[in-house]
Amino acid sequence: MFVSLHHIQNQPTNSHMTELETLFQQYTHEKPLSITELSASGSNRRYFRLTGENISLIGVEGTSVDENLAFIEIANNFYKHGLPVPRVLGQTPDHRFYIQDDLGDTLLFDAVAEGRKTGVFCEPEKELLRKTMRKLPAVQVLGAQGLDFSVCYPQPEFNERSILWDLNYFKYCFLKATGLDFQENLLEDDFSKLSEILMRSRTNTFMYRDFQSRNVMIKDGEPYFIDFQGGRRGPIYYDVASFLWQAKAQYNAELREELLQIYLDALKKLMPIDEVEFREQLKHFVLFRTLQVLGAYGFRGYFEKKPHFLQSIPFAIENLRALLGDHHSQYPYLLKVLKEMTALEQFREVEIHKPLVVKVYSFSYKKGIPQDNSGNGGGFVFDCRAVNNPGKYERYQSLTGLDKSVIQFLEEDGEILTFLGHAFELMDASVKRYMDRGFTHLMISFGCTGGRHRSVYSAQKAAEHISSTFGVEVQLVHREQNIETKFESK
Repeated sequence: MFVSLHHIQNQPTNSHMTELETLFQQYTHEKPLSITELSASGSNRRYFRLTGENISLIGVEGTSVDENLAFIEIANNFYKHGLPVPRVLGQTPDHRFYIQDDLGDTLLFDAVAEGRKTGVFCEPEKELLRKTMRKLPAVQVLGAQGLDFSVCYPQPEFNERSILWDLNYFKYCFLKATGLDFQENLLEDDFSKLSEILMRSRTNTFMYRDFQSRNVMIKDGEPYFIDFQGGRRGPIYYDVASFLWQAKAQYNAELREELLQIYLDALKKLMPIDEVEFREQLKHFVLFRTLQVLGAYGFRGYFEKKPHFLQSIPFAIENLRALLGDHHSQYPYLLKVLKEMTALEQFREVEIHKPLVVKVYSFSYKKGIPQDNSGNGGGFVFDCRAVNNPGKYERYQSLTGLDKSVIQFLEEDGEILTFLGHAFELMDASVKRYMDRGFTHLMISFGCTGGRHRSVYSAQKAAEHISSTFGVEVQLVHREQNIETKFESK
């Protein structure tokens, strides 16, 4: 993010005060009356609002000098071509601090918030989106003129390596995390085909790379472009796909088509295009961008435990479901895997104001604790490994906790019944309280060494118990067996 909208309590340190105050004074010839830190999201930069008697500027500290230099050089080139971006007004010799125009506090993302929430955009919201799409071609075409792409960070050009890196980002950070089985060699074959098709689109244009409504600010009713320091030379399709298929954008098909046509009409004034060919190639970039976004959500959500990204996953999955009907016959195995993935119970479409749903997992600790895709976190994780393990006996090793002989072993031994008695007391108290308070999601997981016997038995019994006792919907997932069962609400 460039500038967040909410002030936070952290006060700038003396070093920030000194560097930014000096830059402010050099530009305005007065000392700032106040310096307030602004919150940032997903960024290694810190932002400060410096306010004088008649002027307000934004001060930035970035820990990556190369990234700072990329932003400054790109911003200067854009501004030279009359593009709507903040001016960089001064920087320290080490390029760690710089000051720029203050564009206010309104992100396009927030300006169209009601439309995003409801899927119904009012006319003023639509007009802001139209203005944004009209201006994007100028950023891509004019912004590339005279730009030294060697300053771009972390790389100067969209290339095959970056494509395959993003596709493998999806594979390792998202697809594998779902537990779905797939053949990597077949998937890699289709990744190579997709990369080959995307690389047909080489143009000497600027690719924003992260063009979305959080990176557009609204000042005096007009859009201004920010956070373009990750841009590089690349195809124009990528940014269109990023914006119009943004996970939480909620654009319906009619509005998306209107915005796409507005973009194409503006683009035609700057460069020759074949509209039919453009639309066909765009489909491949939409698919690619959606996979790249899921990879990012997987990393930020599953591994960095950031709820915002977990909450965005169902929206991206819904976009992907719609894309799979576009007949990408060039990638048969990739489509097969994606269809199986989007059909998984854990990616059911999120409903508003739904009743409590309890999700119960069995799992192997060797493969990690299941992630909570609701973004709520919390819930219970019960460790079954202290219970006597039938898996140490050869006759039970090929069986699971769903098989009669394993059930008999566990129940006759008795340890697991005592264990579950204590677990049920905790679960029941939470389920009842969650229902009373109108909460919508509770996750309960049972783990053991291999995820086959004790955890499977426990998760099965817990799901049956919650369903019969409370009548709520229970989604049961035996992760290592890839078995999913739903107990409907009563």
